[in-house]
Amino acid sequence: MSKDEVVLLDFGLSPFCMRVRIALAEKGVQYEAQEEDLFGGKSELLQKSNPIYEKVPVLLHNGKPILESTNIVYYIDETFASPTLLPACSYGRSRARFWADFIDKKVFDGGAAIWRSKGDKLELAKNEFIDILKKLEGALGDKDYLGGDKFGFLDIVLIGSSSWFPAYEKFGGFKIEDECPKIEAWIKRCKGRESVAKTLPVPQQVCELVGMLRKMHGIE
Repeated sequence: MSKDEVVLLDFGLSPFCMRVRIALAEKGVQYEAQEEDLFGGKSELLQKSNPIYEKVPVLLHNGKPILESTNIVYYIDETFASPTLLPACSYGRSRARFWADFIDKKVFDGGAAIWRSKGDKLELAKNEFIDILKKLEGALGDKDYLGGDKFGFLDIVLIGSSSWFPAYEKFGGFKIEDECPKIEAWIKRCKGRESVAKTLPVPQQVCELVGMLRKMHGIE
């Protein structure tokens, strides 16, 4: 492959793939996106590039696969020119790694617990998800962005997941604007960036996907 050939094995509605697309856009990196059919059959290239998990996203940089979305964003920041996404100081970077790990462990699974549940379990899942967002509100504080005054690494790690929030609201019967107004304001602020606005899907697309997943799991 020629120098700096970048290919993304992608799935349009995956919040994890959205992270990578936003990071590449922020860096101004040109790349080829190859959409994977996760429900009809994964490509040979995906299975070869990520034989352990066979999951997207996979970033192929000059033929070498980089796996796992947060790790890929780290790689993009280290490999490609400014603007830098991670904080400049070691404390800021350690804080970013801590909250990125929190987001990876809590947000997507917490939201999935909502659409997979009914009755008392749904109420519990909803309350636990709201608690996760309130902790993130605490990390945000009075800052414009999770990392401080400018859009950066942590915002990229979380903002893709926000595209699934309307589905969680729909099936959970709550509004994030009412429960976590600082998170709602942060989402609107992030959507003002071109990289985010061009990446996030319309809410109806995600709601339809989640509705399909609920049927697949026998919930509807």
